[in-house]
Amino acid sequence: MEANAALGLQSCPWIGPDKVGRKGSGFVRLPNRCLEERRVSTVRFGDPRRGRTLFRPGQAEPKISCSYKKAPGAENIHNSFDEALILKRKSEEVLPYLNGRCIYLVGMMGSGKSTVGKILSEVLCYSFFDSDKLVEQAVGVSSVAQIFKDYSEAFFRDNESEVLKDLSSMRRLVVATGGGAVIRPINWKYMKQGITVWLDVPLDALARRIAAVGTASRPLLHQEPGDPYTKAFAKLTALSEERGKAYANAVARVSLEDMAAKKGHADVSALTPTDIAFEALIKIESYVSETAAVLNRSCIQGRKS
Repeated sequence: MEANAALGLQSCPWIGPDKVGRKGSGFVRLPNRCLEERRVSTVRFGDPRRGRTLFRPGQAEPKISCSYKKAPGAENIHNSFDEALILKRKSEEVLPYLNGRCIYLVGMMGSGKSTVGKILSEVLCYSFFDSDKLVEQAVGVSSVAQIFKDYSEAFFRDNESEVLKDLSSMRRLVVATGGGAVIRPINWKYMKQGITVWLDVPLDALARRIAAVGTASRPLLHQEPGDPYTKAFAKLTALSEERGKAYANAVARVSLEDMAAKKGHADVSALTPTDIAFEALIKIESYVSETAAVLNRSCIQGRKS
């Protein structure tokens, strides 16, 4: 089932001014209006090669929308609209517990972090950022693959850490991180300022997704020999062994394999982005509720003592 309903139809509470920044680094001015019209005025990120670079997300990124291609038939449209309403209601239940904390999505390449991140930002009335895109803007290069080619992976990782450092001082953001962001402990220090969610997708499904669109935009895969699926699966297997424990540092895990089994699907490809976003909200809700309960117990014990 396609996620057809435009989640932007749901009215969002207005977000008041929330100016946050790290001294000497730059600043972000969060929008003083609903997400449908959101524009982040300026973001500055450090770049060890070029110095400070002014990035204007409103110019580089199209307006975020969670509208997907409509499936034929009124029944499908109705079901998708119901999905959107359910998702919106769940976001309203979770939002008060977030207290403005950012949400960082981690996971392997092709796991759907950007797609799911945009949906979450829409229903939560948060702003959305893709850390890879921010690095491209800061460095002034059109793609991550080109940065790897012209400079090095280490150069990219240095800039990625600078971006995450700046984002960590901000509020009300959903951030889709690069697949390798988890390998540096310093990045976890920054992301732990918010809530980290791991989108755990089976390697076979990831390889099929990547093979379908090609590997040109995947610098860790593009130079590998063989057909797209075979080389994608082999490389993803190696990366999973290298990064698996790092992904598990996330406070919430969304397992697409478990989701598909519960819904009676034979393949995770039957899950829609809306399904995954809803599951992410459930996992976030579980984490924040448990954290709040622990804090309350600690406060009660402290008063008794």
